Amino acid sequence: MNSSNKDFSNFQLNGRVALITGSTRGIGWAIARGMAESGATVYVNGRDKKVLAARCKHLIDLGYDAKPALFDATDVETINRFLDSTEKPIDILVNNVATRLRKPLSEISPKAFSEVVEANLNSVYAISRSFATRLEDQQTKGSLINITSIAGPRARPGDPAYTAAKGGLEALTRSLAVELAPAIRCNAIAPGYFATDANAPYVDNKEVKQFVENRIPLKRWGQPEEIAGAAVFLASNASSYITGHTLVIDAGLTILF
Repeated sequence: MNSSNKDFSNFQLNGRVALITGSTRGIGWAIARGMAESGATVYVNGRDKKVLAARCKHLIDLGYDAKPALFDATDVETINRFLDSTEKPIDILVNNVATRLRKPLSEISPKAFSEVVEANLNSVYAISRSFATRLEDQQTKGSLINITSIAGPRARPGDPAYTAAKGGLEALTRSLAVELAPAIRCNAIAPGYFATDANAPYVDNKEVKQFVENRIPLKRWGQPEEIAGAAVFLASNASSYITGHTLVIDAGLTILF
């Protein structure tokens, strides 16, 4: 193997086992595909058995190693049962599952606010804790990646619950990086405007199109597959000296004023 091939091998995930929560569509699915293509055994997570089977079959037909992970990623008990059931320990965890409530303060009750924080922050803490505990027991190193948002350190009207939860998740990423080092590296990816299923109503919206044209230097929405390379990098040995970092992927939106 020449030096260039050796350097490239650092980006491979051969022998690794990855769980990507909420990975039957959008950014999660793109990350699952990317990690499978890079050699990892990938657990595709979701709550629809038929959809999971179809996603796994797609990857298997391409020659990759994919397995279904049928559970609700916000349910601690089911998370623990799943982590206990895998043949090989999961050493890459991508916390991608999230929910959003695009409403103003006056329309979000304290209960509804708490539900968003529970799904986007508290459940991430729970699954990350279970993941880390098992790796510690098995004396295995690993990588943890949280999908946050450019909404974490910033704000806009009509999105207080999501903004608070993602801001907390970015802070949790830093805390876990310190808490779990040196065995587990913990980083985050903060996407900007991505054309996912959840954002489909906004992609063709006239006002949003104008915003994208005026405010995003690359003047377009991102595609989910444009996240995959960053996730593979942060999970791989190529990023072995990176922890506690939030990688912003927003086509320059947050650097423009």
